[in-house]
Amino acid sequence: MLDRAAARELLNQHVQSPSLRTHCQTVATAVEAYAQVQGADRDLWYIAALLHDFDYEEHPNLEEHPFAGVRLLKELGYPETVTTAILSHADYSGTPRTEPLHHALFACDELCGFIVAVSRVRPSKSVHEVTVANVRKKMKEKSFAAAVNRDDIVAGAAELGVELDNHIAFVIKALQAQANTLGLAGTV
Repeated sequence: MLDRAAARELLNQHVQSPSLRTHCQTVATAVEAYAQVQGADRDLWYIAALLHDFDYEEHPNLEEHPFAGVRLLKELGYPETVTTAILSHADYSGTPRTEPLHHALFACDELCGFIVAVSRVRPSKSVHEVTVANVRKKMKEKSFAAAVNRDDIVAGAAELGVELDNHIAFVIKALQAQANTLGLAGTV
């Protein structure tokens, strides 16, 4: 049985960076919203997304991330559904994305990071001020959040079979609904 509290504890044991914790939590929030729409197991999808980068701080290179984390998750008894989803979010892992969870995780990963970055430059620093137009405009600025792969954002929406603007709007709405919990409410 999957336990959100245990997954959060595992995340907190391995991730000290507040920004990486926020990233994992925002991706989990967006992926869970897609699970709800698709009638999928919300806990399973949330936990897979929450833990997708939990090993990144300790293993930031492509030779180890996400492989080190997946090894630990297997030792802890996490199901193959979770570990395969985590592997599939990294193209270089060689694990194809074949399930809706895989596509949702890949589609939300880079986009969540980008939306958080956009919210941080809004006057109130709130995700409540972020619009699709804001995100699309910032995507054109190569120097803004330069580490975020824009091609992955576009490819993720295509893999989901969702128009890019609709995907962006869906993720913004999911993050806005949990803004206080995620620390994205800003000064609003």
